[in-house]
Amino acid sequence: MIEFSCRLARARFTLDASFAAPGGCLALFGPSGSGKTTIAKLIAGLDRPDSGRIVVGDRVLVDTDAGIRTPVHRRRVGFVFQDGQLLPHLTVRQNLDYGRYFTPDDAAVAGFDAVVDLLGIGHLLAARPSTLSGGERQRVAIGRALLASPRLLVMDEPLASLDADRKLDILPFIERLRDELALPMIYVSHAIEEVARLATKVVRLSQGRVVAEGTPSDVFATALPDATRDRFELVSFLTGTAVRELPDYGMTVLAHPAGEITLPSRFGPPGKSLRVAVRATNVTLATESPHGLSVRTSLKGRVRSVALGDDASALVVVELEGGDRISALLTRLAVADLGLTEGRDVYALVKAVAIDERAVGSF
Repeated sequence: MIEFSCRLARARFTLDASFAAPGGCLALFGPSGSGKTTIAKLIAGLDRPDSGRIVVGDRVLVDTDAGIRTPVHRRRVGFVFQDGQLLPHLTVRQNLDYGRYFTPDDAAVAGFDAVVDLLGIGHLLAARPSTLSGGERQRVAIGRALLASPRLLVMDEPLASLDADRKLDILPFIERLRDELALPMIYVSHAIEEVARLATKVVRLSQGRVVAEGTPSDVFATALPDATRDRFELVSFLTGTAVRELPDYGMTVLAHPAGEITLPSRFGPPGKSLRVAVRATNVTLATESPHGLSVRTSLKGRVRSVALGDDASALVVVELEGGDRISALLTRLAVADLGLTEGRDVYALVKAVAIDERAVGSF
């Protein structure tokens, strides 16, 4: 359990935020300057609030009213920075050993061999940081943080400096941390695909304030854009089971009660449960079963709600067969021409290439 309620005033920025979250992966999401990193540093003890209270598990780390300010080295918070910040004169093994140097063996979250295996860095132990790729450096940085036996792992934009391919390489390892170690995590990001894939709860920030919190579906798919969000942040989440791969085409097909979902990459063997994030701007609605289209995913459902914006936009939420909901951001003209009203049977269409592989995760 994480409880956070702090205020911090600076010359050009004020943070005044409160939230609580159970275990799992809590994502702090928002644009640059919204307060994400400030919150991460306050939890880790790298900055001090003017007032407030921070609790991790059963330990009070900060309570300004009670005069409690736990020193950084006693908080047991593992912190992974954007650039890894490995010690350049040490090998990978020595960097990892540095992580566990300050922690008693009986407090270990996981042993050295288990962490090395989990992160797939056994072949790098003799290498120095300067010879590693960006993704490899970040995996080593995560390993060093884990070997410090933290009660909480904080990752501050850990993939921000990586290209798309390296991000795809490292995201499965972060999933394994979440699922296999059951270690509470705070993941800081302004990349919606990463948050959609990893988070069990999201706190969305704007200008130092919490503007939304809840499950990814609660935060990203519920309302028309306003001043604190843009239309590309409207995302729906669908869960399906892999039923077959199409190796000749590099694709995976998921079974869903409303139809098949075709993904633009291979995601492992049949039987695997996957959560897929779909942007509302990438959803097309049809009032009849489509034929002769290049679109591979067609999901049957019924219009649950229609919200008309002040501009040209309209948000249509479709209740799919099986219970999932998918949002489509259309124009008000399209809503009028198609006669889209509550209760209308429709088909939600999604191009496979519009689905970002970074936003497909196992749950």
